[in-house]
Amino acid sequence: MRRAQQSEYQDTLAAPEQRLLKEAGKPPVRRVVLEEAYPIDRAMKLSGKLTVVTGAGRGIGRAIALRQAEEGATVALLARSADAIAVVADEINRAGGVARAYALDVLDRSSVEASFDLIRRDMGPIALLTNNAAAFSAIGPIWDVDPDVWWRDLEISIRGAFNCCRAVLPAMIAHGDGRIINMVGGGAASSFPYGSGYGTGKAGLLRFTECVSDTLDGTGVRIFALDPGLVRTAMTEYQLASEAGRTWLPTVAKLFSDGIDVPPLLAARLTVEIGSGRFDRMAGRMLMAARGDLDLTPERIERIVREDLRSLRVNGVPAERLRDR
Repeated sequence: MRRAQQSEYQDTLAAPEQRLLKEAGKPPVRRVVLEEAYPIDRAMKLSGKLTVVTGAGRGIGRAIALRQAEEGATVALLARSADAIAVVADEINRAGGVARAYALDVLDRSSVEASFDLIRRDMGPIALLTNNAAAFSAIGPIWDVDPDVWWRDLEISIRGAFNCCRAVLPAMIAHGDGRIINMVGGGAASSFPYGSGYGTGKAGLLRFTECVSDTLDGTGVRIFALDPGLVRTAMTEYQLASEAGRTWLPTVAKLFSDGIDVPPLLAARLTVEIGSGRFDRMAGRMLMAARGDLDLTPERIERIVREDLRSLRVNGVPAERLRDR
């Protein structure tokens, strides 16, 4: 049985800006109230499940790992920074959870395959994979940005998720169960002209999710896309602080100043609900943390599926002409 923790752990689940408020001598804004880190008097939604989170060393990935652990999961933390994921693993383990850190680059397929094999040997079968690793460094018109940086932004979203999905799916299919969450975002649903590497990667990841979902039909394995909303992370801080970000993405600063600042805990909570099976009917589609999806009813989910919503479609496509006239 997991032991309960005191309030010192609560702050690790709060948004990063709460710490900044404390450092400035201002009272923290409590977005979420938790009486215990790992309460022992309620059912845990991921109890007995092994989950894997990429990009787990900071920001949204860290929040996802912490929340999944709070809900009873044993968590494997993946990222390039061994130090960062070691810190998160230590937070989870000190709070009574179980976590291990595995440093890797999701673009290195052989390293990904070896790491997933090691996770299965160390910890058991994987029930939930969250592909959260991402990069957004190429900001500006495509003729101005470094082409290698632009391609890396795209590749981490697409090839990184591909490598991890490919490493985990055969075992999930053999087991007849499992879920994968691909984190999407800006560019998935609309144009992102000065962040086109990142945006193209996220749009491609949404299409990839649907393709793989259709491929998995009948296997018992499901895959989803999840948009966390505009979260204040190291990535968005770079957009705010860099010259390129201030020049080409001024709307990011305006959105934050207008109060559009989504706590990472919303996406983290949604990954738990997806992992519990609550949203299985929406496999292959996009869920959105910042637009009320935690409150979706079965009736609204059925409407989304019936009307083929939350997916990439080209509007206004005419019927094919079988011959020229």
